[in-house]
Amino acid sequence: QRVLRLGEMCRRMETEEEKVLPFYLSSLEEEEQQDARRVLKEPPTEPLAQALRDYTRLERFWQRFNKAKLEEQALERTREDLRRRNRHLRELLRQYLAGISVSPEMFREPNPL
Repeated sequence: QRVLRLGEMCRRMETEEEKVLPFYLSSLEEEEQQDARRVLKEPPTEPLAQALRDYTRLERFWQRFNKAKLEEQALERTREDLRRRNRHLRELLRQYLAGISVSPEMFREPNPL
C-alpha cells in the first residue's frame, strides 16, 4: 500500500510530457522487440525467470527511478561545474580589485609618474 501511495504521489508530480510520452524509446530493433515479446508470452521454466516475471509490473517504476537517478547525476555535475566557474570568477574579481585598489605600500614607494 505504501508503494502504491508513493506511486500516486509521484504521478501527481509528473510533468505533462512525462504523462504523455514514454520515458525513453527502446533501443531494440523491430525484430528484437518481436523476439522479446514472444519470449515474454512463453511460461517461464526456471524459478528465477518466474520471480522476474512477477516483477515486470515494476518496470515503469524502474524506468522512472533510473531517469531520476540520471537527472540527479547530471544536476550534480552541472552544480560542480558551476562551483568551479564561480571559484574562477571570484579569483578574477579578487585580482581585479587588487589591481585597482590603493594600498599603503603604494604611497611609500616612489611615484613612477
